[in-house]
Amino acid sequence: MLIEYLFSSLILFVRIVTILIFSICLHELGHGIAAIYQGDDTPIKQGHMTLNPIVHMGVPSLIFLVLVGMAWGAMPVNPHKFRDPKWGHVIVSAAGPATNFVLAIVAVSLIKISGGNFLENIISFDFLRLIALFNFALGMFNLLPIPPLDGFHVASEFFPEMKSFANSQAAMGLLMILFITGAGSVFFTISNMMVKFLVNL
Repeated sequence: MLIEYLFSSLILFVRIVTILIFSICLHELGHGIAAIYQGDDTPIKQGHMTLNPIVHMGVPSLIFLVLVGMAWGAMPVNPHKFRDPKWGHVIVSAAGPATNFVLAIVAVSLIKISGGNFLENIISFDFLRLIALFNFALGMFNLLPIPPLDGFHVASEFFPEMKSFANSQAAMGLLMILFITGAGSVFFTISNMMVKFLVNL
């Protein structure tokens, strides 16, 4: 549980919570920017083009994040307004994970450019590493072809028969199993390997 760090390492707790909130907000903004590019002004009309975590995540998500380390966000879009119904949906859905990957690569790049000592008095190597670690993991997790994740929306455009599972309770159960059993930690294992590989290139 994330809250355990509150008592064992307050600095790490604050860093993780800050990174996750920031990363989830940018993830949702990625969806919003892509939707606007596709001709959908819904994100603007509903006031979601902001960095305010209350808007993107809501209070329940923020509470879950602090207590158990699980959170979610939402960006309102209207696929019927997309210039291209199929590819518009693919682009908008993929934009969120893509934003996470970009954040991770930027963090790794700053580590490499500075040799691990980038603005040491302002932002530490460990903080940059955590940004990369969590964003690679978030990007990979969201690409799983399981509803309501972004990967499902991308895959279902190429395999329309998948759309019948959009509101599947079994899918939600699978996500809960991944979280409860800790199976989702595989994403952090892979992410850590990616960060180490890229830093050492």
